[in-house]
Amino acid sequence: MGETSQYRHERIRPNSEGKTTIETRYYISSLENNAQKFGESVRSHWGIENSLHWVLDVGFREDDCRIRKDNAPQNFAILRHISLNLLTTEKTSKTGVKNKRLRAGWDDDYLTKILAASVT
Repeated sequence: MGETSQYRHERIRPNSEGKTTIETRYYISSLENNAQKFGESVRSHWGIENSLHWVLDVGFREDDCRIRKDNAPQNFAILRHISLNLLTTEKTSKTGVKNKRLRAGWDDDYLTKILAASVT
């Protein structure tokens, strides 16, 4: 294994009660020892992560899901990600993921088109 760098990232912000909270995260990276590059990488990662979560919450109401038992939460998360990938691959409809999902539920021909696009 090559050289690694270790980073500590602290985030200071007020919480809902007006008190200040400090979140500390530790990272091990193969990036060269460059704080600027590290900061950009962390912000980029969380931007992508937050964007994905927003799409899953709006399009699939993931935050409202009450599945809690055994492996079911992980299994359904995988199914949601597969569904999201299929819906974003389908380009004939210029609507959002939520509307594509609804249309696929109402229109068997559209659902077939989405599923067939994944095979080709």
